[in-house]
Amino acid sequence: MNKPTKTVPQFASEAEERAFWESHDSADYLDWSKAQRTVLPNLKPTTKTISLRLPQHLLDSIKAAANARDVPYQSLIKVWLQEKLHTH
Repeated sequence: MNKPTKTVPQFASEAEERAFWESHDSADYLDWSKAQRTVLPNLKPTTKTISLRLPQHLLDSIKAAANARDVPYQSLIKVWLQEKLHTH
């Protein structure tokens, strides 16, 4: 797929660039057959702090399970939530 590509214009602002790409096909400007997969090892997902009220006995059980696995209990909760999401 070596079709000639158009030159990407210069943009005065990010808003101008966003408006341009909303109305133009990137395939007219880039040869996607030459694209390479990129790994961004330092990119971390954004997190949001939440407040979660749990019965004391449940929190104690979670902390005990985390301690047995030698991981922080918040990390264990995140792992369990992620696993549960992937099973449905």
